[in-house]
Amino acid sequence: MSDPLFSQLVTMSGENLFALQNSLPLNGRVSAYPKSARGYSVSNCYLLREDSGAYLLDTGFSAHEASILGQLGQLIAPELPLSIFLMRINEFMSVGNALAIARNFNVIEGYSPQPDITSWIDFDRVDTREKAMEVPTNLLRGPQDYFVDGGDKRRISAFSAPLRLINTTWIFDHATRTLFTSDMFTHYWCDNPEGPWIVDTEDLLPDADAVRSFMLNTRYWWLEGAETSKLRAGVSKVVEQFEIETIAPAYGAIIRGRDLVRRQFDLLDQVLEGLDRENTEPVYIPPGIEK
Repeated sequence: MSDPLFSQLVTMSGENLFALQNSLPLNGRVSAYPKSARGYSVSNCYLLREDSGAYLLDTGFSAHEASILGQLGQLIAPELPLSIFLMRINEFMSVGNALAIARNFNVIEGYSPQPDITSWIDFDRVDTREKAMEVPTNLLRGPQDYFVDGGDKRRISAFSAPLRLINTTWIFDHATRTLFTSDMFTHYWCDNPEGPWIVDTEDLLPDADAVRSFMLNTRYWWLEGAETSKLRAGVSKVVEQFEIETIAPAYGAIIRGRDLVRRQFDLLDQVLEGLDRENTEPVYIPPGIEK
């Protein structure tokens, strides 16, 4: 990848929630999408901003460093206290620009399920004897609420994703009723780098068969013939616990509208039910074969 063909800042809610979007060409090299997918998607980082501080959810691919630093510079002053949430600490899209952002902005902490966050984000030292820039670690342990401004004004809830391949965090922003779903609900892409990357009508989104195919041809290949009842229960609990009006994934379109959000969760549940071992035999999928 190189500098994005398309990038944009999306104001998702007033002056306190923004999406930093940068395009991805789909050419068989982006593991978040099926190998045969062609066209474009976007990577999404999200900024939750208050007067006294801000949270950045994921830091983007290092190939987009200049774009993301410029986007952040339009939204916050260099001295504003900034916390970074790495929603998938062992994926480059989450951690790629963490140190670059720390060097240019007032990063006061990084949230991580692993201790010593610096050892996970230190990619760009040429001389290994050089001391890495330290980013203080705020250790994620179990479901927990945090406050964007350090007080009691802007509450977010962070918890382990109920459906995941690797260690993944989902976050719910109570102020905007937005659920940040990391690598789930990323099944939308299109022919143009310009999108649309905000979807509020069902006709633009794939049906259950397409969602099933997408999941089996990406990082959820292991679901076919798995025991999915506990996974379904975990996802249902999230829907019941939070009044979700927007799904904000790490890739692809942001999905807006309570009815559309509910429809997406219903589709996911339908797919998971169909993939359960009670309904589908486990099948090994050899490399290069798409379902």
